[in-house]
Amino acid sequence: MAHAMTNMGSSGDLRADRRFLYAEDSAAAGDHAAAAELLEQCLEIAPDWAGAWLALGAARERLSDTEAAKRAYARALACDAEDVLGASLALARLGAAKAPATAAPAYVARLFDQYAPHFEEHLVDGLGYRAPALLRNAVVEVCARTDRPMRFGRALDLGCGTGLAGAAFRDRVDYLEGVDLSPGMLAQARAKSIYDALHIGEAEEQLRAVGTRSFDLILASDVVAYIGDLAAVFMQIARVLASAGLFAFTAESHNEEGYIVGDETRYAHSPKYIEATAREAGLPVLLLNAASTRRNKRVAVPGLICVMSA
Repeated sequence: MAHAMTNMGSSGDLRADRRFLYAEDSAAAGDHAAAAELLEQCLEIAPDWAGAWLALGAARERLSDTEAAKRAYARALACDAEDVLGASLALARLGAAKAPATAAPAYVARLFDQYAPHFEEHLVDGLGYRAPALLRNAVVEVCARTDRPMRFGRALDLGCGTGLAGAAFRDRVDYLEGVDLSPGMLAQARAKSIYDALHIGEAEEQLRAVGTRSFDLILASDVVAYIGDLAAVFMQIARVLASAGLFAFTAESHNEEGYIVGDETRYAHSPKYIEATAREAGLPVLLLNAASTRRNKRVAVPGLICVMSA
């Protein structure tokens, strides 16, 4: 639910840093009241430390003091102009602010750089991640149903991470590019030698940089969990996809309207929103199935598998 109190940098004051570490130990032991008290002491010394405000918000959430958590997250955001710590998402999750159109790039890059060394082990073994296999099965199904060959000249893997989706499609692709915001993730992907080219950057930014009708297949596995408003991305995909090309992606889902920031501080989209946004972009939806791609706390996270065409 709440952010972990780790990797928040230094306040620049050893007294504040020491209290932060004690607070972190208290939170790890389940004593969130003590953690909150220590963090408040910390913030008396270093009142502009965004990391400590974020940690205080997390502690207050654990204590079910939602209003105090909102205030702490708001202070974290005020102290963090680039939203590196994702406080805007925490505020949206608590209903204290409108969900931003997308997660801040600096937040996503930091999150996955920290995650990179243990990403696959945690995701596949710990969370039962199976998005790449589900995406491949969906593309196979669509190709069979529409009499398309299961072969693609040029493919683009958006938010490629360590290369799990790329590996699932490599044998059906002649040329494969990947893009990701995290240098740490790209280093892992590069070591696998499955991509013909890798780029650092945002999904929409990379799409804008490539030519019209450039790719026969575009993949986005576990990417739109960090993008709320899909309109601009879908419009670029409609431009970049070659004739009869396919766009396959996974999403987390909810049953309300539009998109929300869910309990795990990730975006969830409604099927109706995805269909409407695809229609506006001129992307016919060929498959939209409910499917969970991962677990959280041993419970399947509601999700969607979608395939669209140019």
